[in-house]
Amino acid sequence: MTTSNTTAAGTSQDSAIPAVFAQTSRAWADGDGEAFAAWYAPDATVILPGVYLPGQDAIREAMAAAFAGPLKNTRRSHQVRSIRFTSPGTAIVITDSVTVPPGEPQLVARQRERATWVLSRSDGRWLIHAYHSSPAGEDVQ
Repeated sequence: MTTSNTTAAGTSQDSAIPAVFAQTSRAWADGDGEAFAAWYAPDATVILPGVYLPGQDAIREAMAAAFAGPLKNTRRSHQVRSIRFTSPGTAIVITDSVTVPPGEPQLVARQRERATWVLSRSDGRWLIHAYHSSPAGEDVQ
């Protein structure tokens, strides 16, 4: 039997999980595709509306191109809504995430996404294995 333990944001059993989101946000703000992709496992998958990126190399290449183009000078923010541990080394994380355009002082509701992340701990470090995001709509809480 598999057990799980769900924690609300701010009560995580492992403070290193929220740090993953802080570090990916930092790499995003720096426009650093290499540093961004380093938080993804080699066989990670990213699914966005109309986009499928299979593997760390595809993620790195796509993000480098995006940081040089449409995502240049943007910021990324994540609010961790829940963390569910399916085992001591595996977590499913739900976030409300937003991409903030250059010069935008506030988070813009129309750009919010609800995302599901699967992370696992390897060699003492949490890595992203899967990411799936969709527009959050008006129900973001």
